[in-house]
Amino acid sequence: MLSNKIYKHFFFEFSKYFLITLLTFTAIVWTVQAVNFLDLVVEDGHALSVYLGYSLLNIPKILTKFIPLSFLISLVLTILKFENENELIILWTAGVNKIKIVNFFVKISLIVTILQLFLASIINPSVLNYSRSLIKSSNLDFISSMIKTNQFNDTVAGLTIFVESKNNNGNMKNIFIRDESKILKSIDNVNETENISIFAKNGRIVNPSSPALVLSDGIIQSQKADKNIQTIKFQKTVLKLDNLKTRSIVQTKIQETPSNLLIKCYFNKGQQIIINCPSDHKKNDILSEINRRFGMPLYIPVITLIVCFLLNQRNENRFKNYFKYVFTLIAFLILVVAEILVKHSGKSFNNSLIYYFTPIILMPLIYLEIIRNFLYENLRKK
Repeated sequence: MLSNKIYKHFFFEFSKYFLITLLTFTAIVWTVQAVNFLDLVVEDGHALSVYLGYSLLNIPKILTKFIPLSFLISLVLTILKFENENELIILWTAGVNKIKIVNFFVKISLIVTILQLFLASIINPSVLNYSRSLIKSSNLDFISSMIKTNQFNDTVAGLTIFVESKNNNGNMKNIFIRDESKILKSIDNVNETENISIFAKNGRIVNPSSPALVLSDGIIQSQKADKNIQTIKFQKTVLKLDNLKTRSIVQTKIQETPSNLLIKCYFNKGQQIIINCPSDHKKNDILSEINRRFGMPLYIPVITLIVCFLLNQRNENRFKNYFKYVFTLIAFLILVVAEILVKHSGKSFNNSLIYYFTPIILMPLIYLEIIRNFLYENLRKK
């Protein structure tokens, strides 16, 4: 009964630190990223709703990234809090077995490990893939916002638009358009030209569901393949804009690809047999991403066991205050090294095996060293 209360107390304090640390890191990084994502509106011209949705859907990825570090900080703070308040001494005096406390911390680390595995391998790819689909399906809500006055707007690759002025009703004056990529399909004989320049005194975007630019009182200059220029005057013309695409990256990235598809892509011997499978020259990146999702969480129990050395009493040692920094630094360096090596683990399948087996081998070795350490501590007391 007493042990259950102790474990609940430990778990409550740890959870409090863990949530505060994780949410703090996430909030800081998300704020920085959200500022960078403003380019979706300012530069690429997407709607504000697309920006907000895309930004918010990146939160799970940030949470997953900071789970190991937040876990380390929270566990260290929990142990130091109990030590500073002499609660650990009371527990040891009451006969509480340190190994049971270590086992309890390991159980917590396994829960966190499973949580990170679930987020990294299932939730994040799905959420990130959906966030990319927002960019893909964002039709031309960006057209009005992409056209800024008194500057050359090149949000759409191959298309440059200049507007001298635009009022609140959307009416534009003195418009210049240059199409170098045959984007304006609605213009006759567009396939026979190398580029098209359009000058118009007035213009207006109509029909948001199938956007079009209505121009009046202007001319169209088209340069043919033989370098001859043809000029056509018009009183009114309509340019369809429903095939425009921004410069935003719409191709699915590796981190947005489902885990099962990544595994199939890596072990696929054929070329491009699987739809959306990255090309062969990215197989190293594919394997690194797989290892990041399934291998990185395995290092959480390792750092847990390292931190458990803080439970060892060293009252007679004048350097006892430095041990908390030493073991915390060791655990932190393990996380840093694991993060660095995950990129190199994708270079070969053998490197990946080493990356997975390293924490699996370290866990029992460190656990045995903890037992030996605690037994030696008990012998010294006697």
